[in-house]
Amino acid sequence: MDKVVQMVSEKPVVIFSRSSCCMCHTIKTLFSDFGVNPNVHELDEIPRGKDIEQALLRLGCNPSVPAVFIDGKLVGGTNEVMSLHLNRTLIPMLRNAGALWV
Repeated sequence: MDKVVQMVSEKPVVIFSRSSCCMCHTIKTLFSDFGVNPNVHELDEIPRGKDIEQALLRLGCNPSVPAVFIDGKLVGGTNEVMSLHLNRTLIPMLRNAGALWV
């Protein structure tokens, strides 16, 4: 779990993903369309990806990917991110984290 904490502190937006996951692709595209440059960790392509996935499950990410962290805090997965977007709180959250300048 310490590794996950270290990884999410690296950038304002961190996404844990799997390269073959369509929902992960959707979330990464959403952030990209906003002009956000998240730190993306493809768990199926990095060493110890399974261990990180288990740590995400222990943190409450279910399913484990996509797991989105903004400003070091767990936002959640696809449902949570899309809910924030639809109720217009995602953009201000990204601005406050310093991930979005416009």
